[in-house]
Amino acid sequence: MAKIPIPGTPVRGSRSGAPIMALFDLLGRRWAMGVLWTLHEVEPATFRELQERCETISPAVLNKRLAELREAQLVTRTGEGYVTTDLGQELYDLLVPLGAWAKIWGRNVTEDTVAENNER
Repeated sequence: MAKIPIPGTPVRGSRSGAPIMALFDLLGRRWAMGVLWTLHEVEPATFRELQERCETISPAVLNKRLAELREAQLVTRTGEGYVTTDLGQELYDLLVPLGAWAKIWGRNVTEDTVAENNER
């Protein structure tokens, strides 16, 4: 069984294991968000389809992320392939506006960084 961060126990970045920190620990793992995002776009998807869509992901990493996301109850496997669970879909729906905000933030940081570097 995969080892996922458990709320209430120490996780990366938090001794208390606050639920949000446990979630960020899980989603911050290499390819976790990419797998969840890609799966939402193409579900149901077989292992091979996910690997092709994620392009540079190794089979070992994909297998590990899928196991973790399944243990976290965000993804499940059906006879047709992997799909997001209701909980996984709810998380995806919450991440969409965060992704939009991140694009704005990224432009601001980039613009501020360029302006700041030009002032030096």
